[in-house]
Amino acid sequence: MKRIILSGCCGKMGHMISDCIKERNDCTLVAGIDITGTAYDAFPVFTSPSECSVEADVMIDFSHPSALESLLSYARTQKLPTVIATTGLSQDQIKQIEETAQYIPLFFSFNMSLGINLLCELAKKAAAVLDGQFDIEIVEKHHNRKLDAPSGTALMLADEVSSVLKEQPRYVYDRHSVRQKRGKEEIGIHSIRGGTIVGEHEVIFAGRDEIITLSHTAMSREVFATGSVNAALFLCEKENGLYNMGDLV
Repeated sequence: MKRIILSGCCGKMGHMISDCIKERNDCTLVAGIDITGTAYDAFPVFTSPSECSVEADVMIDFSHPSALESLLSYARTQKLPTVIATTGLSQDQIKQIEETAQYIPLFFSFNMSLGINLLCELAKKAAAVLDGQFDIEIVEKHHNRKLDAPSGTALMLADEVSSVLKEQPRYVYDRHSVRQKRGKEEIGIHSIRGGTIVGEHEVIFAGRDEIITLSHTAMSREVFATGSVNAALFLCEKENGLYNMGDLV
């Protein structure tokens, strides 16, 4: 029975992860960390990592980018394997994660869904086969409360596709300000925000007289909760280093 600390426990995803853990018999939630400090179950809730005195086997972070530095410091001090599932992180923060992974096991992914990571692999395969012959566009859709755009998942898809192309592409986010033909070296990335869309991602390969579309739709946030718990249990048995959904798959 693995003991889990949950950072961001009072948010929507925190409640969903808590419910997910309740339904399992291989792990238990022993403490939460949340700036609100509001307890809603049997486990204690601390307002900051430094206050947490509960022993655990692994920590899941589904909170806010502003909490990352203190969480990484706590995890390193406690030698606590940690799953970073928070979105909207900067490149400097990602570098912090990579540096901390030298000292503890860390799991980081822009998206905790198994399906999204399969989409990445399929998109890479398509890009390798179609390289130079098809234009590539990525469209992502999320609810109207999402703060970052484009989504980290869209950027992850773009990076994975780019990794197999012969020439490094240029990401284009805004076409309305430039009146010119689309360059062959571009990957267009487009964001849609509205309603309660959980998450939709589409990779479009547009060629001469034919179009190939790969897509993934998350019907509920439960897929991310399940993925983060699976990642936590996976990480418990690992040595120091940085892991992602590709390693879990």
